[in-house]
Amino acid sequence: MAATFDVTTPVGQARLLAADFDVPDMVVFQDEEYQALLNLNAQSVRLAAAQALDVIAVSETLTLKVIKLLDLQTDGSKVQASLKAQADELRRQEYEGSGDLTGMFDYAEQVFDAFTARQRVINEWLRSGI
Repeated sequence: MAATFDVTTPVGQARLLAADFDVPDMVVFQDEEYQALLNLNAQSVRLAAAQALDVIAVSETLTLKVIKLLDLQTDGSKVQASLKAQADELRRQEYEGSGDLTGMFDYAEQVFDAFTARQRVINEWLRSGI
């Protein structure tokens, strides 16, 4: 199994979004595992990265729990909440768009009397292309 970091590939992009790119030293997932996440999420890079963050969050929670030893304290639930928030943001970007406002224009016609009501019907008919 290999772990590479090439942001021109979907695996590398998912690795980037999941912040799993410390390739020479330590990675959480191998390339084949990211490919499996991409396959499970219809090749969506953001959804695969969100799924990777979910898996990491569960692992952190199971591993760390809440441990206090002398002056050192770890809290797996806080780490999990942070990872889950990032995964939710990636899902929001996937489903709602990532800030691209192209096509966000719509019509706002107001009807005040019989004439504007008739004009609105005519405009609807013209926009429908019938």
